[in-house]
Amino acid sequence: MKFSGKIVKLGDMVEEFIKERMIIIFNEDAPDELAEISAIHNSNILKEDVKVGDTVLIGNLKYEVVAVGDGANKTLKELGHCTFKFKDSNIADLPGVINLKGDDLKELQIGYEISIY
Repeated sequence: MKFSGKIVKLGDMVEEFIKERMIIIFNEDAPDELAEISAIHNSNILKEDVKVGDTVLIGNLKYEVVAVGDGANKTLKELGHCTFKFKDSNIADLPGVINLKGDDLKELQIGYEISIY
């Protein structure tokens, strides 16, 4: 497993981002203005870089990594931060984005695990 964290808090705007087919994650050190838009998790450890072909598990939904922005591994390692976009495209829109192929995420709940392997 490359990464694993449990969601401990959901910002007020997370639901809006889910409707736009994305979620933003940060570790528990996120400043308030970023926590408002993020799913806050309790992990600080990325053991290995995320690569195309990896699997991301959010709750009980499984996704395939199809693109990794050139800054995503750095921010995930340093801040527990990235943006998951539910978009079957091999081009990440921004450096901190990881594109995921699979069913759209309908909801996010406190206690959901996010795992990357």
